[in-house]
Amino acid sequence: MTSNEARVALNTGLTILALIALRLIAAAFTPITFDEAYYWMWSKHLAGGYYDHPPMVAVVIRLGTLIAGDTELGVRLVSILLALPMSWAIYQAGAILFGSRRVAASSAILLNITLMAAVGTMIVTPDAPLLVASSLLLFALAKVLQTGRGVWWLAVGAAAGCALLSKYTALFFGPAILIWLIAVPKLRHWLVSPWLYLGGLVALALFAPVILWNAEHDWVSFIKQMGRARIEDFRPVFIAELIPTQIAFATPLVWVLGAMGLYALFRRRAGALPARALVNVTFWIIVAYFVWHSLHARVEANWFAPVYPASAIAAAVAAHLVEWEPRWQRLADFCRRWAVPAGVLMFVLLVVQANSGVLSGYRRDATVRSIGVGWRETADAIEAARVRTGATCVLASDYGTTGWLAFHLPKGTCVAQHGQRIRWVNMGEPDAVELAGPLLYVREVFRDDAPLTDRFARVDKIGEVERKRGPLVIETYALHLMQSPKGDIFDRTPPPELR
Repeated sequence: MTSNEARVALNTGLTILALIALRLIAAAFTPITFDEAYYWMWSKHLAGGYYDHPPMVAVVIRLGTLIAGDTELGVRLVSILLALPMSWAIYQAGAILFGSRRVAASSAILLNITLMAAVGTMIVTPDAPLLVASSLLLFALAKVLQTGRGVWWLAVGAAAGCALLSKYTALFFGPAILIWLIAVPKLRHWLVSPWLYLGGLVALALFAPVILWNAEHDWVSFIKQMGRARIEDFRPVFIAELIPTQIAFATPLVWVLGAMGLYALFRRRAGALPARALVNVTFWIIVAYFVWHSLHARVEANWFAPVYPASAIAAAVAAHLVEWEPRWQRLADFCRRWAVPAGVLMFVLLVVQANSGVLSGYRRDATVRSIGVGWRETADAIEAARVRTGATCVLASDYGTTGWLAFHLPKGTCVAQHGQRIRWVNMGEPDAVELAGPLLYVREVFRDDAPLTDRFARVDKIGEVERKRGPLVIETYALHLMQSPKGDIFDRTPPPELR
């Protein structure tokens, strides 16, 4: 490595460390989301699978809380630090595929300044480890191409297995890899090599606990996730959301560079065939599925996480390798120059808004329900009501409220969701003694569900509690004291997918 290359690598590393430090600071004071609280409860009961997702997100949270405790920072710590191997992998992949340290450095930095990576690793969801595993998979495939050594297929299998342990979307990497091998003549020999299939066995072995868990639970997780979009539910209105949300999550300037890079690679204006094909298949196969999905159901912006490593490399190619016509070159130069400050500014503004609401004049916005601003005060009021009434357990009407209650109420407090028991199958039932006394039921006032009057002889409303962000009332919770159960207090109706 020349002195110039070493300087590029050093500057890249320092930039990424600064971005990670910014996320750690934001993570420490940004209240936990209801999904994070839910996954935090998973982390206390590790298993081979869960109703919603594979177990990697629970493992990531468990590791973080072992280091920093059951705090917002503890829940998010390891997820944020995983940006280090993610960045290293995408840097190496960019260097190998396109032979340029500038492409490598820009790939790593551009990926990190997207909201998908910045917010997606700070707010812990299954997409955080999936993003990291996708980057490692791209690196391992690049090493297969560079070295021609079959042993790298074992690394591909390991990365694919970790991706599958993160989210089922990773299944699309299988056909993407096969299409890549078929599309590039010099790679077709791998189709008859045992190394390719040994790599597949490694991925299968890592994914086996998820398969076994599903087999023991009527395949509920597979059915839930793979039955999201049904052909008969044709609603193309959702496709109109795709591009705006992806522009926002990629940050506009990075999105423009990514689109330019993908176009250039399609037109063969940069890179050799194997590199172009690899970026294209790992991007377009998953994008094609989600476009189809959006014709039938809503696609959340974060679901595109596994295509972001390939998109970041394409963006770096557009910024450094392609000779554009003058007006397009000016656009590429502008995006390259301002992408980092624009991405950092967007992240800071989003964190400020989520925590305070000041940028919208304290009105409702997209973050207001999911970010648990005001929950500490709300939980204090609920705990005071529990102590005053002598309630031995707190029941909630939905999984998000259940997670927030468990996270914010005093450690050891009995908290349970009265319905959707399949969500909690790994955690066991509350102790019979805890369920024998008066129970405090917490539900949002707008919900239509009755306060369990069919399950208890006596139900008394004892008050309401507000959750606020500044002057804005986000939610109002009704508190009911329930006594003398008529039978099983839980609604054990199977989820719709198992009926």
